Amino acid sequence: MNDTFLNTVNTQTWANGRHQVRCVNRIWETPDVTTFCFMAEQPIMFFFKPGQFVTLELMIEGEQVMRSYTIASSPSVPYSFSITVKRVPGGQVSNWLHDNLTEGDELAVHGPMGVFNCIDYPAEKVLLLSGGSGITPTMSMARWLYDTNTGVDMVFCHSARTPTDIIFRRELELMDSRVNNLQVNFICETHGIGETWAGYRGYLDLFKLQLMAPDFKERTVFCCGPAPYMAAVKKMLKDADFPMENYFEESFGEPPADADLDILTEAQEEALEDRSEGAMVSFTNIGKGIKVKAEETVHSAATQLGIRIPKACGMGICGTCRVLKVSGEVEMEHNGGITDDDVAEGYILSCCSKPKTDVEIEV
Repeated sequence: MNDTFLNTVNTQTWANGRHQVRCVNRIWETPDVTTFCFMAEQPIMFFFKPGQFVTLELMIEGEQVMRSYTIASSPSVPYSFSITVKRVPGGQVSNWLHDNLTEGDELAVHGPMGVFNCIDYPAEKVLLLSGGSGITPTMSMARWLYDTNTGVDMVFCHSARTPTDIIFRRELELMDSRVNNLQVNFICETHGIGETWAGYRGYLDLFKLQLMAPDFKERTVFCCGPAPYMAAVKKMLKDADFPMENYFEESFGEPPADADLDILTEAQEEALEDRSEGAMVSFTNIGKGIKVKAEETVHSAATQLGIRIPKACGMGICGTCRVLKVSGEVEMEHNGGITDDDVAEGYILSCCSKPKTDVEIEV
């Protein structure tokens, strides 16, 4: 680390947008999970809300690919941030990261974004529920609450396939051993030959939850994991008369591999239909425009014209598809992927913005 980096006069603060970062470390967590740590060339303090995510901008086999990953680190360590990635069989991005991203490599990230965080929903008692690689946002929350000595009463319950698959196990056990306001519990579906496991076995259910957190109805719940896991947790809590206004879950995941192809095929078919009615979407800096139907988005209009707007989640969460609306009105139903300041300046998320009038867009 050079003197320039240590010069606090030049320190800047991270803001939502596109940033160039460099991989400075790879940490082996489990046989198929790796943590990638990033820093900026010039000192930037990476402030974010624990539970938020970034979107990576990658070039894979000559094609630009965007993928969102939750920040696993805590903003209490502000000059770097990390993501923790599980290798998924057939996963385009996760396998590329594991096989290709090394220390010293540079890439662009967009963010931070996301409404799933423990800052906007403060509580004196929290229950952190996670399954598999869904541990990353809850780990960021636990690290933040632990590092800042908030005194928040935390119960952390993580489900994994086997003891070997428990991500951050040693760190969580160390944190648990040092403070009295954190209780860590692991549930393993099974265990391998030669593995010793004396903890909870099977799956999370109401009986185990009552053993781990008898007062769970008094806590604010933050949940993240595979979709079946979150659906099961949600049903379990509803059936137990948990006050669901105190339940929050992560809501984005890796889009289907053929999502862009499906959109393109649909758009090409729709382009052949009669376009005599509808709102006109004009891309002023490109000189192209097309009329769209009421249910179509600005992103769909761009796709039909062969204009590529980067997109990762398709649900108004990641903020990757942000464009400038020069004129006109749209109905935008986003999920936290854009700030009020951006909206005030005229920006929209193309994936979830439906034109209400003729609009002009810059991409």
